[in-house]
Amino acid sequence: MQLEIKELTTLAEMLSNIEVMRFLYPTFTLEKYESYLVEMIPHNYKQVAVFENEVCVAVSGFWSGTKLWSGKYIEIDNFIVHPEHRSKGLGKMMTDYIDIKAKETGCTMIVLDAFTGNFTAHRFYYNQGYVPKGFHFLKILNEEGLS
Repeated sequence: MQLEIKELTTLAEMLSNIEVMRFLYPTFTLEKYESYLVEMIPHNYKQVAVFENEVCVAVSGFWSGTKLWSGKYIEIDNFIVHPEHRSKGLGKMMTDYIDIKAKETGCTMIVLDAFTGNFTAHRFYYNQGYVPKGFHFLKILNEEGLS
């Protein structure tokens, strides 16, 4: 098993992993994915992906930004490991990569959201040193527009 981790920064690189993205968003069309990425990439959005024999088997988006309360940070977004490749350490590979990236770029912290009922994710993130700090509130205005 040949594993390689890569940072994806271009639209073409990100579009090529749509099949893995569909494990989280099964109805994603290429057009919808592309339209979102076209908006996101100019706002510091990148992805980190793990490839097994040149096939994408895990991917996570991440953003960098600055907030008044935290200074510079990285936010993990849409963390996905192909179901047939879970429990192989691929998620840890990606969080380790993001940890290094955050330290290299002078971030004070790494943040992420995990749905309240996703206990598998909670356990994984606790094991990686993440802790809950607050609540992420939202007000849905258009449920049909959600992925």
